[in-house]
Amino acid sequence: MEYNTTLEKLILPEYGRNVQMMAQHLFTIEDRTARTEAAHELVSIMINMNLAVKETKDYKQKIWDFLAQICNYSLDIDFPYPITNPKELPEVDKIPYNNGKIKYRHYGLMIERLIKAASEHEEGADKDALIRMIANHMKKTYVSWNQKPVNDSIIINDLYQMSHGKLNLDQETKLMHVSYSAPQPKKNQSKKKQQKRKKK
Repeated sequence: MEYNTTLEKLILPEYGRNVQMMAQHLFTIEDRTARTEAAHELVSIMINMNLAVKETKDYKQKIWDFLAQICNYSLDIDFPYPITNPKELPEVDKIPYNNGKIKYRHYGLMIERLIKAASEHEEGADKDALIRMIANHMKKTYVSWNQKPVNDSIIINDLYQMSHGKLNLDQETKLMHVSYSAPQPKKNQSKKKQQKRKKK
C-alpha cells in the first residue's frame, strides 16, 4: 500500500494525482504526433474537471500552461499556444504572503486563481455571472471550513479584498443559501451527561 508521504509530490494539487500520472505517461509515448494527441485528450479531461474555468478569458491557454507546469516544462509536443518557463524569466521581487501561507486559506488556491482570472475578464454579463459564481463558491467553502453560517457581506468584502478592489459586488447582493448543520454530540457523551444529572 502506498501512502501520500511516499508518493511523488503533486505539482498542482488541485488537479490530483491521476492527472499528474497521466501527464507523466505522455513522456513514455515515443511518437511525437501521438504524444501531442494524447496531450490534447488530457487537456480536455482537465477542463472537464473544472468547468468553471470555461468562464475565464483564454481558459484553454491557461490549461495548457498548467499541463506544461505539471510536466516541468520538459514535455516535447506541439503546443497550440506559446509556453514560457518561469525559470527563464528575469527574477522579480516576490510579494510577501504571511510566511508563504495563503491569506484566505479557507478559500483555497483555486479560488484565488479564479478571482485573478475574473479580474482580467472583459466587462459584461459573462463577467458578472462569473463573479457571482465565485462568491457563491466562496460562501460554500467558508461554511464548510468554519462549520458555521456566514453573512453575505463578509463574503462580498473578502472577494473585494482578494481581488484588490477589482471585483465589487453590491452589499445588498443575496448569495445562495448554504445550509449548515451543527455537529451532533456523540451518544456516549450524551449518556455521560445524563448520568451526571442523575447523580446530582
